[in-house]
Amino acid sequence: MAFYTFAQMEFEFYKYQGTGNDFVMIDNRHKIFPKNNTKLVAQICDRKFGVGADGLILLEEHPTVNFSMVYYNADGNLSSMCGNGGRCIAHFSRFLGIIDDKAVFEAVDGMHEASIQGDMVSLKMNDVTSVKVSDGYVFLDTGSPHHVEIVSNLEAFDVYSEGKTIRNTIYGKEGSNVNFVEAIGDEVFSVRTYERGVEDETLSCGTGVTAVALAMFETGNTQTNTVKLQTPGGLLTVAFTKTDKGYENIYLTGPAAQVFKGIWK
Repeated sequence: MAFYTFAQMEFEFYKYQGTGNDFVMIDNRHKIFPKNNTKLVAQICDRKFGVGADGLILLEEHPTVNFSMVYYNADGNLSSMCGNGGRCIAHFSRFLGIIDDKAVFEAVDGMHEASIQGDMVSLKMNDVTSVKVSDGYVFLDTGSPHHVEIVSNLEAFDVYSEGKTIRNTIYGKEGSNVNFVEAIGDEVFSVRTYERGVEDETLSCGTGVTAVALAMFETGNTQTNTVKLQTPGGLLTVAFTKTDKGYENIYLTGPAAQVFKGIWK
């Protein structure tokens, strides 16, 4: 990957993580960031030549709600919804004094609500009306597209190779995130995710665990509408309501934390 020098480029950034899913967060309410510079985004997210992150998130002004969320994958491209990123930006907005403990914001997939208690953030996800159950896997969109597949011995499973193959061969150029799942209890599932855009396994994926929870309920692998998901980065909870139209009142809950801040030069 080729990187370039960006003259006269200096701004403050914050590093956040939500169950190990890490993001560079920038307050862009004054339009300080060059939004079309995909090479700069990729350089900032690079773990050797930049800050290092799974993605970069801009917090921007919104005319009617608390703020807008603009999310870039680590490859520099604008992406679909990021659940852990949504939880982290809600935490960030409280840090900036924009909200107290409740937020309403707009992301690429529409409006979201979030509530914060300490460092625990609960994010309302959009309704899911279509769950495609196929032979050996489930596909659904929880703000981002997700392939969900049950495997044995998940700890030793080759998530990178198998996820990369599925992402490219089944779903083509646009791709899909790929989640591998193993039950560790009636209401608890272990999850590892290969994320498109990052093109690698991440420690956690918010839209991914949301997809897993709904897929496990849809296929009868759990009977509860509050599911715990153990990721390599930590524990998340997904609660939902099953209706005739699909799934509603979907909430993704887990910790979010500010790690450090710095100046990009």
